[in-house]
Amino acid sequence: MSTILLVEDNPHIMKINSSCLSMEDYSVLEAADAAQCRYMLSNNDVDLVILDIMLPDGDGISLCREIKAKYDIPILFLSALSENDDIITALRAGGDDYLPKPYDIQVLIARVEARLRSVRKDKRYISFGRLRLDTVSMAAYFADNDLLTTQKEFSILLMLARNIGSTVPKAELYENVWGLPYSDNANALFTAVSRLNKKLDDSKADVTITYERGKGYALESI
Repeated sequence: MSTILLVEDNPHIMKINSSCLSMEDYSVLEAADAAQCRYMLSNNDVDLVILDIMLPDGDGISLCREIKAKYDIPILFLSALSENDDIITALRAGGDDYLPKPYDIQVLIARVEARLRSVRKDKRYISFGRLRLDTVSMAAYFADNDLLTTQKEFSILLMLARNIGSTVPKAELYENVWGLPYSDNANALFTAVSRLNKKLDDSKADVTITYERGKGYALESI
């Protein structure tokens, strides 16, 4: 389930957008100003920010630059400012899309779907809590500390991080990481997971890899 952060000071618009996105099975977080936005981003794994430009404690353009400097998160602007210069300024500040108010809610939902499809295809960093995986350098970090994973250890973490909330069968995990047929004697998987959990434990990470007998492995918060 993708998580969307709505940054909007109009409670009526916030309620409508939040309700409609929730009905589309998105997890929705709400922030009425820039300060709440910063708090939500620092305490949650957000997939998309929907950002108003005019906020009671600042402007969305500056906030967009701030977000982009710290997070790899797409930003969709929603604003009553609809002049070409306003749109150009917002996009050049780092915005990924811009929808002027008033707008059709179905258009908003379609824009969200399109942006998230693009993110899933091209996203370099995948995060779960404070665990961050760099899919380009194939390095895993917890709170900016390199876990020094091997290529196969990283591949295990990546597959589990892409299936949060689900249990990945042993055979599927082994065959995807090792590229070999799975057998009940695939001790390499057990050994690699044990090493990973030790690295996570040594780093005092708030995540661990769990095993459910007869089902498989999952990445979970602790």
